[in-house]
Parts: sequence; C-alpha cells; structure tokens
Amino acid sequence: MSRGAAGHDGRHSTPRHRAETLPTATATAAVMVAAHIGPAGTWLPGARRALFPALAGRGRPDHIALTFDDGPDPGSTPQFLDALDELAVRATFFVLGDSVLRHPRTAYEISRRGHELAVHGWTHSRPWLPTVARDLHEVQGAARVVRRATGAVPRWYRPPYGVLTGGRGLAAARAGLRPVLWTAWGRDWTARATPASVLATVCRDLRGGGTVLLHDSDRAAEPGCWRATLGALPALVRVCRDEGWTVGPLADHGIGAG
Repeated sequence: MSRGAAGHDGRHSTPRHRAETLPTATATAAVMVAAHIGPAGTWLPGARRALFPALAGRGRPDHIALTFDDGPDPGSTPQFLDALDELAVRATFFVLGDSVLRHPRTAYEISRRGHELAVHGWTHSRPWLPTVARDLHEVQGAARVVRRATGAVPRWYRPPYGVLTGGRGLAAARAGLRPVLWTAWGRDWTARATPASVLATVCRDLRGGGTVLLHDSDRAAEPGCWRATLGALPALVRVCRDEGWTVGPLADHGIGAG
C-alpha cells in the first residue's frame, strides 16, 4: 500500500473523501435542477401575466394575436387556412420540426397564404429532465427546416406544454427566437371539447392585447378534437371584432413595444 492511498496511520482515506464530496455533488445537482425547472414557473398563467407580460404575449391593446400549435398537419391545417381566408384573418402557426420535415408542402402553404410560422420544437416532448444539448439541437433544427420549407426566418418560440425550462430558453436564444406563451386558451385538446366550450374558455381570459392559444392539429391531443376549434373560429373572430380588436399574427402584435 502506498502512502498516497492511505492516511498517516495506514488506513485508507478514500471513503472519508468520498463522503465529503457527497454534499458538493448534491448541491451541484440541486443547482442544475433549479436552473432547469425554475424558469418553468412561468407556466402559471397568473404569475406570467402579472410579472412577464411580454412572455405571456401581451401586445397592443387594440389587437388579439391568434396562434395555433402542433402542426403542420395535412389533414387539418388546410381546413384552418380555408376558414381563416374566409374570415380575412392571418395568424401565427407554431409548428413542430419533424412535422415540417414530413409535410413541407403544408408548411409552405401556411406561409404562401400570408400566415406566420414559428417554432414549437422538434417533437412534442416532455421537459422533465435537463437535456440542454438536445434542446439546442432540436430548436435550431426546427428553425432550420422552417426556413427551408418556407423561405421565411421564424421569430418566435413556444415550448411544448408551455414549459420554458432553462435549456429551452437557452436554445431559443441561440436560435435567435423570442419565447412567447399565451394569455388565453381554448382547452381544445380534449375529447369533450366543442365549439361552444372552446369559445367560452377563450373568452374567459380574453382581453385586448392578448395572445390566444389554439391547436390546428390533434398530434398531441385527442383524435379529431381540432374540429371543435375550427367550429369556434368564426364566433371568436366576431367577438374580437365586436370589441373593436383587430385579429392577426404575433408579427403585428407589438409585443414589448414602448
């Protein structure tokens, strides 16, 4: 036994040294988890609207930003595009990178009809474990396929489930994207959703300057639930216009202006 492997009395000191490193390792892990999960507290709508209005999507008081998540879907997205054409409304579509890769023509059609594409990630993955390298790769990859499919450079990022972890926030910054969540949603992903329930749920939190979250795809939801959203669109736009609000994409919303 060498002296480097034992204490002055000849006994190994490795177990003691190992025990001394445990609090440090635990503290490091705690810091990593806090850095990952801490920013996700912005998911809470009350705190988000009060403390982070730009992240919540608060914009011009005379404007409502209409946004859709989870596409493009060749089975449902074109029906939303037709409905929006009839309503003379443009919107922002937060798309998934792997869906754009599989359905580039649908992604291009969104852009061709005058709508804005934004990044919703690569897949609709859950963010429970820190995956900083993967977040960087997937968000940048999604932005890249949007540019290839449409020729447009995306400006916005909305993480799946609205959970903005530290890694996802860093990934958005590296990709030149601005995170934005929502101020009102339709809970349109359930099997029980109807046009009336979607409209009522959105209107509960609808205020001038708000950002509305809806879905043009059932990829991460109950099959066919998008039909309730589609059915609610005309009434929702009518409510906004009756209030004197213009409905449009995030690009026209004036987030953080002034």
